[in-house]
Amino acid sequence: MRLVCFPHAGGSASYYFPMSAALSPAVEVAAVQYPGRQDRRREPRIEDIGELADRIDAELRADGDGAGLPMAFFGHSMGAVLAFEVALRVERRGERGPVRVFASGRRAPGRFRSDTVHQEPDALLIEEIRRLGGTDSRWLEDDELKAVVLPVIRSDYRAVERYRSRPDAVIDAPVTVLTGDADPHTTLEEAEAWRAHTRGDFALSTFSGGHFFLERHQAAVIDTVTEALGPYLEPR
Repeated sequence: MRLVCFPHAGGSASYYFPMSAALSPAVEVAAVQYPGRQDRRREPRIEDIGELADRIDAELRADGDGAGLPMAFFGHSMGAVLAFEVALRVERRGERGPVRVFASGRRAPGRFRSDTVHQEPDALLIEEIRRLGGTDSRWLEDDELKAVVLPVIRSDYRAVERYRSRPDAVIDAPVTVLTGDADPHTTLEEAEAWRAHTRGDFALSTFSGGHFFLERHQAAVIDTVTEALGPYLEPR
């Protein structure tokens, strides 16, 4: 089967190399590369979650490599929002949607906070990045790299902080939520609120750690994904 992975704000497709290596060959990991970074760095950045979800949905429809394969979605932080929005678009067309959506490190779509990090000066944006962890701190000390990376992160923050979902938006796909018990951006109650956004079954896995708990618990996270996808995998 195919697992489509959606990176966090400022993240890139390469973030999911470890998951791809661990799940191969039973699961083909297809990681989304957002415009404006790495090999797509010359493309205009997209600062609207709806537009980005539309673009990703169109790419998945046009990609013949995964035709006929059951698929699941995994998204971390901003990626969890995009996984949900793309699933909504697939299901609204009446097509076969993901067999499961894994929403990691993000509060439920109907839960909003008045975050304005994207409006802060560079120094405060960098402070927020350090606070969350999950980013190689070496580039934060390099002015040339900062000039390249900070605009990408700011654009992603602008997109996700302005995102608003209808509180009654629901997908048919079952949802597995993964969250850190010390994540400053998602309380356990906000993680549990994903239950209201699926007509399928719901599971919540809590890990010790903050926003990027999945790096500390990489093996356990992959085990959680493997176990949930087990019923859909054919023996080889």
